[in-house]
Amino acid sequence: MANKTLALYERMRRWPAGQWLFTRAICFKAPYFASIRPSITVLEPGRCEATLRHRRRVTNHLGTVHAIALCNLAELVGGMMTEASLPDGMRWIPKGMTVEYVKKAVGTMRAVATPAIPIVASDAGYELPTQVVVTDPAGDTVFRATISMWMSPKR
Repeated sequence: MANKTLALYERMRRWPAGQWLFTRAICFKAPYFASIRPSITVLEPGRCEATLRHRRRVTNHLGTVHAIALCNLAELVGGMMTEASLPDGMRWIPKGMTVEYVKKAVGTMRAVATPAIPIVASDAGYELPTQVVVTDPAGDTVFRATISMWMSPKR
C-alpha cells in the first residue's frame, strides 16, 4: 500500500497554494504545530524540510526565535519525515528529543530532518534516531536536535 501522507502531499503540491494547504491540513490534524505557522516545503521518503518565519509570535525577550518554537519545528519535520518514510505495517511515536542551541536564531528558519539509520519494516520495535538541523537565512546552523522515534509493528 502506498504511503497515504506522501501521496496526499504529492497530489496537493501541484495545486496553486497546495503546499500551504497541505501544511494547514497537518496543523489541523495536530493543532499545536499551528502555533508556529510553519510551511512544509519538501516531503519525501527520508527527508522533510519546513520553514518558520521570524515574527513577533515566536520571538523571545532577546528578539530571537524562541527555543520552544525551534523544538516545535524540529518535531514537525522529524515526524513528517518519519511518516513519509513509514514501511507498511509499521507505526511510530516520538520517544524523546535532545537539542543543542548553536547560535542566536534570527530570520526565517529552515529545518531539515533525515533519519540517522535506514527506516525498515521489523517484527520488533526499534529506536530510530532522527536528525534535525535548523539554519538561518545565511545558511548557518542555529539549532540541532536528535529525536528518538519508536518504530513498532501495528497490532
